[in-house]
Amino acid sequence: MIAPPAPRRPAPGGGLAVLVVVTVLAALTAPHATTLRGLIAEALPTIAAPTPPGARPAPGSRAARAVAFVLRQRGKPYRWGAQGPGAYDCSGLTWAAWRAAGVAIPRTAAGQLAGLPRARGPLRPGDLLIYPSRGPSRRHVAMVVGRGRMVEAPGRGLPVRSTSIRRGWLGAVRPGAGQ
Repeated sequence: MIAPPAPRRPAPGGGLAVLVVVTVLAALTAPHATTLRGLIAEALPTIAAPTPPGARPAPGSRAARAVAFVLRQRGKPYRWGAQGPGAYDCSGLTWAAWRAAGVAIPRTAAGQLAGLPRARGPLRPGDLLIYPSRGPSRRHVAMVVGRGRMVEAPGRGLPVRSTSIRRGWLGAVRPGAGQ
């Protein structure tokens, strides 16, 4: 009769060694996390969530072009004063999106609130929401992209992202209204 082989015991400290290696790798990649996140996000296919009728601007409209532009910028880094193409601040993102759609708007969030027509009725994709902020300009702006969703360049250390519309905005404006 052949005896079964003796069970192998893991080497002492083997789990600790793996933990140390993972911790060191995480510490080395942390400064590059935003860049890596952007590269990963660009490599993954985008899956569109179904939206109810009326939640999207008419195809080919200026609002549709602005929304398409802003959605393509997701994952890019935030940099104060930047207006693309590699990085954006909040108003630089909305300015660049509407510029790509052929509509000239003011460059700053405060200028957008003061200089653009107020949105009347329900929010529409392409509308801009201006929020109070503690940043240097005292204003933050985001673009509505669908029912309950907006895209923003939130601030230092956070990339351009899509998120739920938050309460507390100071005003909503509609670039291109009447154009």
